[in-house]
Amino acid sequence: MVRRLVVEGASMAPTYPPGERLTALRPWRRVREGDVVVVRDPRDPERWLLKRCVARRARWIEVRGDNEAASTDSRDFGPLDVADVAYVVPRPRPAPVAGPAALHGG
Repeated sequence: MVRRLVVEGASMAPTYPPGERLTALRPWRRVREGDVVVVRDPRDPERWLLKRCVARRARWIEVRGDNEAASTDSRDFGPLDVADVAYVVPRPRPAPVAGPAALHGG
C-alpha cells in the first residue's frame, strides 16, 4: 500500500523540510538502521511521526529526528516495537552530516 504524506514540523529538517511531499510504502522488508519510517506517536495515537531508525535490537527500534533539537523521539518515549512501523520511505535521503562549525559549537 502506498501513502502520500506532507511533512509537518521541523524534526526531520533539513533532510525533509516542512511542506515536503513524500511517498511511503508499507514495510516490504526488514526495517534497518538509516531507514526513514512513519510510526504512530506512542503518546497520541492520532498523530503520525516521521523519524529515522537509528538502532535496531531484535524486535525493537530506536527512532530520532534528523533535527534532534526540534524532535520528540525515542529519547522521550523509548524504543518502539518494529511492528509499530506503518510505512517506510523508499530511498531515504541520508541524514545531514555536521559541518566543522557545528562540531565546534559555532
